[in-house]
Amino acid sequence: MADLPIKLVVVTPEMTVLDESVDFVVAPLFDGELGVAAGHAPVIGRLGYGELRYRIGGENHRYFVEGGFVQIADDVVSVMTGKAMLVSEIDVAEARQQLDAAIARSAAGAEAAARDRDIAQARGKLRVAKGGSSH
Repeated sequence: MADLPIKLVVVTPEMTVLDESVDFVVAPLFDGELGVAAGHAPVIGRLGYGELRYRIGGENHRYFVEGGFVQIADDVVSVMTGKAMLVSEIDVAEARQQLDAAIARSAAGAEAAARDRDIAQARGKLRVAKGGSSH
């Protein structure tokens, strides 16, 4: 099989999670999604909590990523994120508990930012696990 047109590299502080040649990538930006095909213009974007999708041949793959940055240059998509996990590894019950606990927490100042992050993270996990609308 010939080399696929895009190199996808996903790294976390602990490890390189993915280093694959792929056909197409969709990255979750903080304010939408970014689709990347071969020949895409150079871009740097801020990731949100959401689903990173990519396709190899006719097979689709799905990961949950927890924010970070994406860089596209010379048909290489580099994703730097705090955490990446297969969608199948998301613990829905744990994500619901995280969301409920964060919503119940009252906060001000820096605590409010941490609370909002926890809410966004839990909602992102639940949305990706269900493969659809936000919660």
